[in-house]
Amino acid sequence: MSATVESNERPDYDKVIEDIADYVTSYEVKSDEAWDTARNCLMDTLGCGLLALRFPECSKHLGPLVEGTSVPNGSRVPGTQFRMDPVKAAWDIGCIIRWLDFNDTWLAAEWGHPSDNLGGILATADYISQNRVSKGEKPLTMKTVLEAMIKAHEIQGNLAIENSFNRVGLDHVVLVKVASTAVVTWLMGGTKEQIMAALSQAWVDGQSLRTYRHAPNAGSRKSWAAGDATSRAVRLADITMRGEMGIPGALTAPQWGFYDVLFNKTNKDQKLKPKDDWQFKFQRDYGSYVMENILFKLSFPAEFHAQTACEAAVTLHPEVKDRIDEIEKIEITTHESAIRIISKQGKLANPADRDHCLQYMAAVPLIFGELNADHYENSFHENHPVIDTIREKIQVIEDNQYSKDYHDPKKRSIANALQVFFKDGSHTDKVVVEYPIGHRRRREEGVPVLENKFKANLATRFPEHRVSSIFEHCRQQSSFEQIPVNEFMDMFTI
Repeated sequence: MSATVESNERPDYDKVIEDIADYVTSYEVKSDEAWDTARNCLMDTLGCGLLALRFPECSKHLGPLVEGTSVPNGSRVPGTQFRMDPVKAAWDIGCIIRWLDFNDTWLAAEWGHPSDNLGGILATADYISQNRVSKGEKPLTMKTVLEAMIKAHEIQGNLAIENSFNRVGLDHVVLVKVASTAVVTWLMGGTKEQIMAALSQAWVDGQSLRTYRHAPNAGSRKSWAAGDATSRAVRLADITMRGEMGIPGALTAPQWGFYDVLFNKTNKDQKLKPKDDWQFKFQRDYGSYVMENILFKLSFPAEFHAQTACEAAVTLHPEVKDRIDEIEKIEITTHESAIRIISKQGKLANPADRDHCLQYMAAVPLIFGELNADHYENSFHENHPVIDTIREKIQVIEDNQYSKDYHDPKKRSIANALQVFFKDGSHTDKVVVEYPIGHRRRREEGVPVLENKFKANLATRFPEHRVSSIFEHCRQQSSFEQIPVNEFMDMFTI
């Protein structure tokens, strides 16, 4: 081939893209644990969205782009009166789900929150169902929504196990866009070929930088970025279903593909990675592993790497609450990922900055015995300068074993330990928490807490009789799966 021309032989779709499409179209979910966990996940995720509606910084983003617009058979946004096209509805649902950093999480080489995908899934399923009913056809059922959730969780989580996007400077919402694109195209009736075409568009898109998650630029974009990603997925699926062609070599094309452009350099020193590390690696085949092992934030609306630190702080609170002024130093022993993401010093500029600060999230429950969403607000922080005083006394130490156990597929711990030292030379015991209550290892203990969290979040938006009705509809697996999607969404309409 001459140096002045390029081969124009069109390739087959990249194997990574084909494998995802095969999984979405062909895999049958047989795990009872996955189905049950998906239902609990749906409850938890919607509850987080309803709670976020209390905060004007979130609610200001919601509603149609043209005020007053109402779309026939439009997708509903839970807890609101909005009825919109599924693209904007997906944005809004994804935004409220993610706003408070209180929905589920997945920790591996890459982090993320697979329930973010529910924005695109629910908006699309509601729109399809209402249109079917208007034509005298059968709507989708909530079982289909749960299946889409299980598969979106699996795609996002499996890609994350061995592949670190943050280490090349990209934000994890790229995986939300990819996972949502796959399952939303499937919900729309897409074939394997159409799912591959849509996925290729998702990989070719420009991807979000992590700038908005890290000091000193952390801000509220991290609260709507996933909504933006799942909304984009609905748009790409729609474009594809209208007949738009795909880009088969989206990942592997030399010079122009995702791998060569966005996945070949280390983030910190901008050096090229070894050539073998330019392409994605996989620990396991697609199944239902991620949903079965998903982590729930049940006690604290805090970045997940801090959950166990918060629990340790609550444990120590009774012992230190009357000795706050006597504290000499506090040691937080943690794992490498927590240090990289949320360990900060200096002024915290906004709520999004605070809910990604390990020291802040440990200091508040140590002082007050609890941590809730209101504790991140500017007014609370400004009225309690003692929080920053305590932050300055915190020393963060990495425990190499904690870091190893974090990545161990048999453990997947998220360990933190707290110990408080006083000026008189005395100290508390070192309180170690390896697994937060939302971990699979504590699932039996955690589900009642999840259900109570859901009911409390429902109560922020609905009267008691509706709270009871919604909860009863959600708690029985077999009957829940048969609920038409449009009727389920009716329950959440104001």
